[in-house]
Amino acid sequence: MTHEDTASTDHHRAAFLADVVAGLSAPVKQIPPKYFYDDAGSELFDRICELPEYYVTRTETAILRDYARDIGDALGARVMLIEPGSGSSAKVHLLLDVLEDPVAYVPVEISREHMLASLAPLRERYPGLEILPVAADFTAGFTVPESTREPARRVVFFPGSTIGNFRPDDALTLLSRFAAVAGPGGGLLLGADLRKSPAVLEPAYDDSAGVTAAFNRNVLTRINRELGGDFDPGAFRHRALWNEPESRVEMHLVSLRDQRVHVGGTAFDFRAGEPIVTEYSHKYTLAGMADLAQQAGFRVEQVWTDEQEWFSVQYLVR
Repeated sequence: MTHEDTASTDHHRAAFLADVVAGLSAPVKQIPPKYFYDDAGSELFDRICELPEYYVTRTETAILRDYARDIGDALGARVMLIEPGSGSSAKVHLLLDVLEDPVAYVPVEISREHMLASLAPLRERYPGLEILPVAADFTAGFTVPESTREPARRVVFFPGSTIGNFRPDDALTLLSRFAAVAGPGGGLLLGADLRKSPAVLEPAYDDSAGVTAAFNRNVLTRINRELGGDFDPGAFRHRALWNEPESRVEMHLVSLRDQRVHVGGTAFDFRAGEPIVTEYSHKYTLAGMADLAQQAGFRVEQVWTDEQEWFSVQYLVR
């Protein structure tokens, strides 16, 4: 490990600790969902994406596959494709297969090891493509590396309805940052989940096999390992519910008993039944997303949906 790697690790740990202490000190305890994704969390999320209840990934993937040519034509030639929160880069090949002479692919992921491991198949599949990985928390901003060739435009690829994890004000801030990353003439290819029946939504976040519950509790295991916490993950149960007024699914970890937990030398008391909010998943209407995009400096160029209109892939341009 180089000095730079050590410094980066120390910085991320300090930010992690500060966010957890601030979140658990809030009137409603919370842990930012970006901390789900250590190596174990990333692997669990990959399993979630294959669950029958979790329609999000397969529906979006079908849209990207069915409309690949149209999407490729909309993005145009010589694109630099930038993917914040790239994870396992599982969907980007659907674009790279149809893009005309793409200049570079820039995955941005907080879990460096998981990202680098996932890039090996892409390097083999696209030997002529310049791949420029960035290990960073995309919510805190990041610098896009210079590519060897000059792109015709930058396009940010933000699939998976990750935009739904952000409260409306924070979503606007994020989209505004993406507009700055894309630059004049650039674009954003965005996956946005749409409003639908709670009978579909709630099982998607509380599967019968318990994989999402394990994913949720893993963040406590990560806090114990990386921050010296003493959580008992088994003393918290996973809960997912639909919040109609806020148009979002909420994931909680609910304390099963009165207990005291320590993180980084700070004690936190929990009452039996008290939740930690670990994730919001906001669901949009097409009109609502168009309004948000406009506020962020984009306009909606094209929208593709599945037949049930459960999910949308939207191309926003500056």
